[in-house]
Amino acid sequence: MRIGSILAVTLLGVAGCSQRGLMDLRTTSEGPDEFLILPNKPLEIPDNLAALPQPMPGGVNRVDQNPLADAVAAMGGRPSALDATAVPASDGALVAQTSRYGVPGNIRETLAEQDAEFRRRQARGTRIRIFPVDRYKQAYRRELNDPFQENQRLRASGVQTPTSRPPNRQ
Repeated sequence: MRIGSILAVTLLGVAGCSQRGLMDLRTTSEGPDEFLILPNKPLEIPDNLAALPQPMPGGVNRVDQNPLADAVAAMGGRPSALDATAVPASDGALVAQTSRYGVPGNIRETLAEQDAEFRRRQARGTRIRIFPVDRYKQAYRRELNDPFQENQRLRASGVQTPTSRPPNRQ
């Protein structure tokens, strides 16, 4: 009985030391996601009420938030230029160079499938854990680069690198 209670207290103490980290973004609550709710802009009365467009079901509302356009406007850009398919003329040469070997239309889906398959293969035999683990880091542990080792390698080969913090400091 005494050994069992000591073991239970020890297991509870060790379980309290776990860290899930930022890579595990799953929610444990059943409630709504508060980050999906956008408040409306304040109501405003336009100068000319006759110039208002006809209301359309499912259409845009003048008081709806548009975070992407608001961010572009805040940084000095033109929100009207936010067409996902349009490429600015100044980026034409860049797009031509990067797509010179062709651009598959389903690249995002292909990469997502390949990544899921890679993580599945890397995580074999690690499905059962007593303590929570960061599955992302676990799957990609062989792919990680040590920035300090890479910095030293580049400096040794004569490449100028910026100053970085010492490796033993956080």
